[in-house]
Amino acid sequence: MNKEELIKVWETFTEKNDFMLNPDKKHVEVLADGVLKLEKKHGLKLCPCRLGDGSFEKKVELLCPCNFKTHETWLNPKKGMISRCWCGLFVKRK
Repeated sequence: MNKEELIKVWETFTEKNDFMLNPDKKHVEVLADGVLKLEKKHGLKLCPCRLGDGSFEKKVELLCPCNFKTHETWLNPKKGMISRCWCGLFVKRK
């Protein structure tokens, strides 16, 4: 899978949800590069912004897309910010 294919998968994933891809295309491309680099190294599409402890359980928590609706950045965004996943790949639809 290349970067464009991964971004298309993410776009499809967001179609029927209350979130969308971050409109900052460069940010999305940087994250896609990171996910693909980690997949090549670890065999899993892991979030490039969070560190695991090496255990399988932690790796599963970091699979992209992660369970971001449980994170503070989604539940209680900082003042003036919109709800987003940990790394900012997904943002809440307006």
